[in-house]
Amino acid sequence: MKKVFILFLFFLFLFPCCERKQKNPPQAKERKLYSIGIFQVNDAPTLNEVRKGVIQALEEAGLRDGVNVNLKIRNAMGDISEVQRIAQEFAEKKMDIIIPLSTPCLQAALIETRNIPIIFSSVANPYLIGAGKTAQEHLSHVTGVASTGPVKQMVTFIHEVLPRVKRLGTLWTPSEINSEFYLELAKERASELGLEIITVPVQNPNEVLLSAQILMNKKIEVICQISDNTINASFETLGRVAEENAIPLFGGFPLSAQFGACAAMGYDFFEMGHKTGQIALRVKNGESPARIPFQHMEKVNLYLNLQAAEKQGVVFPEKILKSADKILGL
Repeated sequence: MKKVFILFLFFLFLFPCCERKQKNPPQAKERKLYSIGIFQVNDAPTLNEVRKGVIQALEEAGLRDGVNVNLKIRNAMGDISEVQRIAQEFAEKKMDIIIPLSTPCLQAALIETRNIPIIFSSVANPYLIGAGKTAQEHLSHVTGVASTGPVKQMVTFIHEVLPRVKRLGTLWTPSEINSEFYLELAKERASELGLEIITVPVQNPNEVLLSAQILMNKKIEVICQISDNTINASFETLGRVAEENAIPLFGGFPLSAQFGACAAMGYDFFEMGHKTGQIALRVKNGESPARIPFQHMEKVNLYLNLQAAEKQGVVFPEKILKSADKILGL
């Protein structure tokens, strides 16, 4: 009987002990990483460079995807409905920052959220889509880097290189507000110089070849290609058409010199992305987007492709060769 009583006491003390262990609080949940959503409208080389620049700026600050930051990178591959879906996804997931690359992406982000900080890049004119009235007076949750290209400067450059040319041709994308904006700038400067701009619309990258051939049939003397996301994504096609027709091709972004333009003028899009990433870091560190003015690029780069120029019948004066930031085909 005494042994039974001792066993009873043993189990009496044992089970409460086990119960206390079971009631210990569960381990704290894993810390949520700061989230940044980056998305672009298509696979244009300009946007790819911007994206790389953004990520480089984050990495230089010690941020690594999956370690101390959660990066969500999306590409709509030219599908505007997908652009809107991605913006909606980022808003629903309550990303800490959204970085839209291009005008269509910024438009979509503005529709989806008024609370999440939006830091745009590669947007020709953010004021046209209601992001702000001036660089200082803008939506409180929006800031970024505008990419208003030197379109008028490019038209002036063509006139300097080819002073006898009167009929310039360009493709443009009616569905892109930025494309229409650039076209108007080109026409304005051309008119001032007594030149004519001949245009052919493009709806998607698959139409670039046919539209370029139509442009050739309009008896243009040179292609003065404005920069937009649709054309940029298929610039190599335009380069081949220029070579086949021995017609000078001038591009609206520096990298187009690698894709067939005899000369290209514009901004360093990697640097643009890097600048955007630095703004994102400021916001991550607690600065309000409302207090950060819209930024603009300053240095205009001139790239020349001498092999393309020879095939297109262009000879650059010595002073232009000396002013070039980069010369290909030496």
